[in-house]
Amino acid sequence: MSLPDWAQVTPERRAHIERVVALLNEWANAMHVSAAERDRWLRAGWLHDALRDSPFTDPTAHGPAAAVRAVETGERDQGVLDAVRYHTIGSADWDDVGKMLYLADFLEPGRQRGSVDNDRETLARRVPTERDAVLREVASRRLDWVLRSGWPLPAATVAFWNTLVANSR
Repeated sequence: MSLPDWAQVTPERRAHIERVVALLNEWANAMHVSAAERDRWLRAGWLHDALRDSPFTDPTAHGPAAAVRAVETGERDQGVLDAVRYHTIGSADWDDVGKMLYLADFLEPGRQRGSVDNDRETLARRVPTERDAVLREVASRRLDWVLRSGWPLPAATVAFWNTLVANSR
């Protein structure tokens, strides 16, 4: 598996995608998931930012666009498609592949910048044994960032957060 031939990525973006895929593979090994489930995680990892460097005005448009393109080129797994489509905003309807991609996209080691995010490595190490707790922490951080930016919260993000909170009680 690798980037699809229709991908539009810079070398820096490709490196990010490769780190996401490596982290997903590492977690799949640590969590002893089936080969079929590992394959789903890795496909989502390769697809998630395949169009990130395309000229979109909306910074979240690349996920839905990549999901559409993936369908056009043969991807049929709805979980993989939903993971790619919503990887920037979250989805209350995700199965494991969506949750794992959301975590890997945020926690991959190349994203570590400054003292605020120095614990990303610690969070990444906790994923195999404490996935849901780490998922809530990552979602909280992403929500905080969106709120501080002054951007509106997409309805899918609110539903995702509400699902995470409801499932933690």
